[in-house]
Order: sequence, then structure tokens, then C-alpha cells
Amino acid sequence: MRIRRALISVSDKRGLVELGRALADRGVEILSTGGSARMLRESGVPVVEVADFTGFPEIMGGRVKTLHPRVHAGILARAGLDEDTAREHDLPPIDLVAVNLYPFAETVARPDCSLEDAIENIDIGGPAMLRAAAKNHARVTVVCDPDDYPRVIEALPEAPDSDARMALATGAFAHTANYDGQISQWLSGRGGGTGLPPRLNLALDRVQPLRYGENPHQSAGLYVERATAPGGLAGAEPLQGKPLSYNNLLDADAAWTGVRSLGDAPACCIIKHTNPCGAARGGSLAEAYRKALAADPTSAFGGIIAFNRPLDGKTAEAVAGQFAEVVIAPGFESGARRALAGKSNLRLLAPSQALSDAEFNLRRIDGGWLAQSPDSLLPGRTAFEVVTEREPDEGEWRDLEFAWACVAMVRSNAIVLARDEATLGIGAGQMSRVDASRIAVMKAADQRFDLAGACMASDAFFPFADGLETAAAAGVRAVIQPGGSKRDREVIDAANRHGIAMVFTGRRHFRH
Repeated sequence: MRIRRALISVSDKRGLVELGRALADRGVEILSTGGSARMLRESGVPVVEVADFTGFPEIMGGRVKTLHPRVHAGILARAGLDEDTAREHDLPPIDLVAVNLYPFAETVARPDCSLEDAIENIDIGGPAMLRAAAKNHARVTVVCDPDDYPRVIEALPEAPDSDARMALATGAFAHTANYDGQISQWLSGRGGGTGLPPRLNLALDRVQPLRYGENPHQSAGLYVERATAPGGLAGAEPLQGKPLSYNNLLDADAAWTGVRSLGDAPACCIIKHTNPCGAARGGSLAEAYRKALAADPTSAFGGIIAFNRPLDGKTAEAVAGQFAEVVIAPGFESGARRALAGKSNLRLLAPSQALSDAEFNLRRIDGGWLAQSPDSLLPGRTAFEVVTEREPDEGEWRDLEFAWACVAMVRSNAIVLARDEATLGIGAGQMSRVDASRIAVMKAADQRFDLAGACMASDAFFPFADGLETAAAAGVRAVIQPGGSKRDREVIDAANRHGIAMVFTGRRHFRH
């Protein structure tokens, strides 16, 4: 099938002139409107205005220009069925539709966007033409992504084959579905308040098939939101190493988000099965890595290591002595690349440091989805309350704030023991908080750490004094926890008996 007539009306002008010239060079008549027609004409590409083609002017400020029977009949006419009707009513066929839509998401993202601005950036004619062309892909080629122009140009003057037209049509339906979802979601959130909107619309594109899921019998893939370019961890291309797995990405996400929560000082976080084996801050990345690894070198075997600064050669040489699956950092200095180049299976990732602006996190349950706003740390001690007779000294405050950031990384019930801005023992994922306390103390003992003067963080309140008693017996001198238990008084009294300083944050950090 030859392409004889094309209709082009695009908001995203990338590749427009190249497409127009390729069509014109092959004798294709080009119909166009507005800015697209002007840009083509200024580039020497002959264009027929849609108003001249339809014999009807644009009206209502441009709201009505392609919504005309001559346009839609030209797109929707079926090969072998509608030729007689088309000839009777003088409805020339349109064989190619290149359309993309008003930038609604970009418009509403502007802080000064008004409701009127948003409404005017709701495209009507564009989605109608895309859907019509996609429905009639047996005859019509539809293209809405400039990245797909080359495959269309390559086939000219013929249309792409039927499989390609089907793929392009599928992309067009996804494009309009995502567009309508953006509008619906934004309008549904206009009621004010801080809660989630009553409707959530996701459009996800698979950017990478994965070898398998959590287990080899499960299929898996990496998807990103269609409305945004891949960024952060999901958009990071491995600098070396074998392909990433589903579990690698889950653990890498825990490591990357965790290490960024530790602030600006050089920091390292080592993750295994989404829980930290160790985390630390130091005067250098090398010191932070050494302290993080010392917390639990056995569990760190085969883990994910994340740094919050570009990895230097000295630290990389130390990392090279450990078996790890992935190393993550904002960048890798040349010395670090050389030090790790010999470990051919080790993946190196350098994600963007820009913080995610996700409005919500999603999780599948049987028959539905759970959505929540992202967890976040309080600004620090100014928001906390000292509830014991003894207040923390400056060194304890520093370790309490560090431990509080760390415990938010750990699966509940969670306990973190820390000193000198390094974890000493971590109790994760336990059914009782006292067991989490015992495990944290046991893990510290395994590494022969003296817990005298250490600090403890708990992700939720102590329901009884037993967890605090366990910590006191081990030598803990300061505790940070949310508070809010009916037995808070009992726990505070126990802390006072042992001379422990205790801080309430008023916010818990359950992580399931």
C-alpha cells in the first residue's frame, strides 16, 4: 500500500521537518495545521492547510479545525468497502496520520497553572484522529512518537507492513489512554486536601525485560511511567557487569534510597534482601565503607553496596576485596573503574541523584491495590521530645539521628544499635519487638562490639519495657523511638532507672 496523503499535526516538533521532507520527496500530499504547517512551510516543505482541504475554517479559537467529516472519513474509510461512498461524497483517503497531543502534563506541572490553562490544554481533535487511525490500521499508518518516524520513513513510499502498523496503532491507543489518565487524575485531585486522589491512572512502558522474578519460575520486567523519561535508579544503565535481575533491582532500590537518607557526609549502606547489613557515615567513603562492612561482614557477602558520593579509587580497591552483586554511586572516578574492572560480573550503577517526586507508592494485593504517600524523615531533633530525666549529649544526639535514619530502612519490627555514626547490630523483620532487640544485641556480640554507650532506634513504640531492659543490660545509653504506647510511662520509668536518655519522635517508620 502506497502512502498518498498524510495528515500531520504535532505538539512535539522533534523530527517534524525530516518526516515532512521525506514524505514530500516521495510525492505524498501533506495536510497540516497551525504551528506544524508553519514550521514545514518555512522549511520548504509544501503543505495544504486542513481548512483548505475541508473547505471549512478553523473556528472557536482553534478548538474546531480537524473535527470534520472530510478528515475523519478520509481516515476511517475501509479498503475494499467504502470506496463508493468516498467517491460519492468527495472524501479523499488519508493514509498516514502523524499526531501528538497538547502538553497537558507539562502545563499542569507549572506552579502558576490555572484551571482555565489546564482546560485549554486538553486536546480533543488529536485523540480523535489518533484513535480513528489506530482503529483503521489495516489501511492507515498512525504515528504519535517522533522516535518512530525513522521506521515510517524507511518504508516510504510504501506503508510499513501490517505488523508494524499494528504495533504503531497499539502505541497510539496507549498514548491516548495515558493522556486521558493524566487529565482524569489531575482533575480528580482538584478538590484540595493532602490525601491521594480518588482515581489513579498509570501508564507504564517496559524498558527492560528481566531474566526472571524473585524466583526462576516467575517472569518479570522493569517498567517506567510513560509520562516521564526514565531517571533515577530505573534509568541507570549498568557501567559494567551482567544484566540486572528483579532481586538486584529491589535490593538496589533499598540501598540507593537508604544511603541518600544518611545526609551529605560520606556514607555507605550495604543491603541484603532489602535489609541493611550495615550502614555508616565517615570522614571519607573508605572509612564509611569499612565501618558499614564491620557491622556484619558475613551477611554482606553477595550484597548491594551503595555510596552517596562518587566512588574513588581507594574505596573501590577495598570494595574489590568483597563479593558483591551491585555497587551504586552517583559516579565512578577513573581509579574506581580500573580497580573494579577485573570483576566482570559486578554491576556498577550510577543513578541520577535527583530525589524522586513520586506522589504515591503502589502495592498489589489480592483483588486490588494499596496506595500510600512516600515515607519521609522528620527534619531532626527540633521535632523530637526528650521524655527522660537525662538528656542526650551532643555525641548521643548525632548517633540517635543517624540510627533513626537507619531504622527507617529496616523491615519491621526493627531495632538498630549504633555508635559513632555506624550500625553495630540490626534486628529486622521480627514478630515481636523484644526479639528484634535481642537479635540486634546478638549481632553486635557476634562482631565483638562493646555496646557500652551505644544508641538504640526502634521503628515503632515499645509496647512493654522488656525491649528497653534488653538494651540497658547490653550497655545502651540513649534510645530514640516514636512513643505513643499505653505503657509509655512504664518504658520511661525503666529508662530513668537505668540512666538512659530517651527521645520520642512522634512518628513511626513501619516497613512491611
